[in-house]
Amino acid sequence: MKRSVIALALFAAPAFAQASAPFTVNGQGFATLQEAVSSIRMGTATILIAPGTYRQCAVQAGGHITFKAVQPGTAIFEGVACEDKAALVLRGQGSVVDGLVFRGYRVSDGNGAGIRTEMGDLTVTNAMFLNSQEGILGGEPIGQTIRIDRSTFSGLGQCDESPSCSHAIYLANKGSVTITHSRFERGTGGHYVKLRVPTVTITDNSFDDTAGAKTNYMIDLPEGATGLIARNTFVQGKQKENHTGLIVVAAEAKTYRSTGLRVEDNDARLSPGDASSPAFLADYSHDRLALGTNRLGPGLRAFETR
Repeated sequence: MKRSVIALALFAAPAFAQASAPFTVNGQGFATLQEAVSSIRMGTATILIAPGTYRQCAVQAGGHITFKAVQPGTAIFEGVACEDKAALVLRGQGSVVDGLVFRGYRVSDGNGAGIRTEMGDLTVTNAMFLNSQEGILGGEPIGQTIRIDRSTFSGLGQCDESPSCSHAIYLANKGSVTITHSRFERGTGGHYVKLRVPTVTITDNSFDDTAGAKTNYMIDLPEGATGLIARNTFVQGKQKENHTGLIVVAAEAKTYRSTGLRVEDNDARLSPGDASSPAFLADYSHDRLALGTNRLGPGLRAFETR
């Protein structure tokens, strides 16, 4: 009996040690996130992340990896950026980020982010991006698919720490970006969402700029786009750097056709005391946009061609 008890205890000890590690892949524990990522190589796996505050980062060089908090909102990554870019630098075949918090990212070029996507499709859900130069940044020049759902972006963006601005979300690819059921608030510069992509879906989100400072557009599609912008709520703040439009299309180039871009069933208001009279939708493309019915508060002009 004693031998079997001792043998059982010895057999169970490694499993206990692995389970107590902050990062776990298929039951194996790792002390650092990079060790966990590197163990997956070109495979497919989920990294379970225990509650805690982590001053570390990781680069994904291959495979399909899910970065998942054991308890959403309790795995916090803070301050440390890999390659002077982000907490997670992603250039594998695909990535999922679920339930993580990223806060306090600042790097020398002004683009410190929670996530830098450089390759592979990306899904982000139940995440928070706080008090950084950027929330999510990047893209690749192919048909990349990026989906962001049920996430919060607060205290992000800048236009005075580097020659170019940073934004809460800034993505570019030849595929699509979908942003749903997310909250944007308290911007500190730049745009809340800036997308250089041919197809967008931006639905059921909240944009609250009342506590923003030095912000610009709520949604900037600088090279045009088609798709759907619907069922969002917008409140324009007073402390803006550029208050002339909430949604702006093709202000920099006409790379993508905007014919048929649907903007409908949104609710937009100005903060009390704001007398700026911006356009809800400002269009530089001169394509035939599909502007539907939107609920606009006093002082907002529905549409302007520029």
